[in-house]
This record gives sequence, structure tokens and C-alpha cells, in this order.
Amino acid sequence: MSRLLITGGSSYLGRHLVPLALAAHEIIYTFHQNDPFKQPQGRPLDLLDGAGVQRLVGDFQPDVIIHTAGSNRVERMDAVIRLGTVHVTRAAAATGARLIHLSTDSIFDGRNAPYDEAATPTPVNAYGRAKAAAEASVRAHDNHVIVRTSLIYSLRLMDHGTAWMVRTLQAGGPVTLFNNQRRNPIWAESLSRACLELARHAYTGVLNVAGRQVLTRADFGLRMLDLWNITERDNLTIAPSDGSWPLDCELDLWRATTLLRTPLPGVDEVLSQKEIGGWRLTNL
Repeated sequence: MSRLLITGGSSYLGRHLVPLALAAHEIIYTFHQNDPFKQPQGRPLDLLDGAGVQRLVGDFQPDVIIHTAGSNRVERMDAVIRLGTVHVTRAAAATGARLIHLSTDSIFDGRNAPYDEAATPTPVNAYGRAKAAAEASVRAHDNHVIVRTSLIYSLRLMDHGTAWMVRTLQAGGPVTLFNNQRRNPIWAESLSRACLELARHAYTGVLNVAGRQVLTRADFGLRMLDLWNITERDNLTIAPSDGSWPLDCELDLWRATTLLRTPLPGVDEVLSQKEIGGWRLTNL
């Protein structure tokens, strides 16, 4: 059993990752304001407090840190991603912990897909630039894995993008789903288990971990509305994106599918198995 620190236990991924980690590791998970689990292993932490990060990591002495934390508050997003990652990376280096950092396919401009692990970040918006800067910080620590992933969804907890869509549609507001943005949505269960597998793997460097089915944002959004039985669609429009987000962020998954035992099914595979009660993943 390894000592595992998970930042962002209250994040969307954290809510799936923490319960799996609790079953197999000695863990501490952090949250900024609200602890979704109310477990003694939870610790409040502001990633912008460098001394607080160092103190928590130094006291716990984790073998592995899985850094999932970010911020969906516009005024904090850039600082939490950039400076928060600097603080976590320094703490990992000071204690010799392995660092698994969650990054994104949105670090690319969407003009040269598919992107493999050697692809250089070419961000086109503030979020992508912040995540690219965070990756650069993590690279300073030798024992790291930068996990580049895509849209995360779940069969038991509605993802934030779908939740926004549902609230807007049910309130009678307009929603546009883009038919020219391509991504590799990933099941939260798969991504969580891949992170735990990497926690005890020897691999270092960048690794693309996403679902093997590429979908447009429109196709993905419609599947999520179907999954959650959302029928209010009178104000739903399918149209091209205005270009403020990259268009084609398809990730090359050859390395991950060769390296990992964790399966990376596409959305349709996951949804079809749900209908017949399948998807029993190996306990890692």
C-alpha cells in the first residue's frame, strides 16, 4: 500500500478517483472549500498558499501525488493552474514524490491532429495557455507523468458541461452544440484507474489518456442528453464553433493502449455496456 496525495478531491475527476484510491492506498485528498466525502482523510488546501502546500506534503510524505485540482472561478483559474502547479511540483521534488499531473488536449490549436506525446503545446486561449505553463513546471521534476486527457464524463455523476446544458435548456435558454470540434471523451472510471495504475508504474513523461472514440462536441453532447434522459431540446442548436476553442484535438492513444492495462473505451462502448450491465474493470 502506497501513500497517495490527491489534490482536488472535490473536482469532477476527484469525486471518482478518491473512492477508488481509498480502497487500495493510504491517502489524503484535498479540497478548497467543500469536502464531498466528509472523510477524515480530507484536508482543506488553497493551492495558492505555497507554504501550506509544502507543509501538507512534508507532513504526509506521500509516495505519489496525483494533481487534479484546478478552478472553475474565472478570477482564480489562471493562478490556481499556473502557480498552484508550481507549488505542488516543488513540494513533490522536496519529498521525492512521484507526480502525476492532469493536463488537457486544449493545449493544442487543433490544426495538426492527431496529437501524440511529442506534440508541442500551441494554446489558443487562456485556459490552454495556463495548462501549457503548468506542464512546463511539472517537467522540472524528474519523476513525473503529464496525463493529457479530454472531456470527462460519468454514468453516475453528470459532468459540468452537461449540467450547464441541462440547466440552460430547462430554463428555456439557448444552447449551441458545435459540430466542428473533435475530442476523445473519456469515462471517469477509466481515467481514475489509469491514474492509479500510473501511480505504481515506472513510466515518466507525457501520456495521452483518453477514450478511443473521437466525437464532435455535438455528437458527444447529444449522447449525454440521451444518457440523462433530457428531453427539453427546443432551444438546442447544432452549428460550427466560432473558433475561440481549438477545432480538432484528437489524441493519438497508441502509447497508452500499449503501456496500460486499464481499458480506454469510447463513449458508445461505455453506453452500450451500461445497457447490458457490463464494464467490470480490473481492480488496480
